Amino acid sequence: MQMIEVEVLVEAPLEKVWNCFNSSEHITGWNFASDDWHCPSSEVDFQIGGKFSNAMAAKDGSFSFDFWGHYREITPMSRVVFSLGEDLGESRSVEVEFFETEAGVKVVERFTPEDQNTAEMQKQGWQMILNNFKKYCEGL
Repeated sequence: MQMIEVEVLVEAPLEKVWNCFNSSEHITGWNFASDDWHCPSSEVDFQIGGKFSNAMAAKDGSFSFDFWGHYREITPMSRVVFSLGEDLGESRSVEVEFFETEAGVKVVERFTPEDQNTAEMQKQGWQMILNNFKKYCEGL
């Protein structure tokens, strides 16, 4: 299955971008697509084989789910690969790369799509979360 790609340019130093993306204290500040959602909790064991779990919930309490997986590859300040969906009998992969440029840090996410929503809908949702990440990181 072909991976879907989204990207954003964050106008901040690489170390700040890396830490905001990978630490639970920051993930709760950006890991949602719109203002009517939030990420009330995040647990991160940031090491190869370690698990992460992020709660994503509608602010009105109407819906919530845990977004979780295991870290498969970590190259500091450069690349993170993690798996998703293992509890569903499938294994989806996510690759995130960080490229330092003169204008800031380009963050590129590639992910294996799920089969519940269209590829375009998934791309739009992941892009909205990545845009929220940019806004959060630049606002610190």
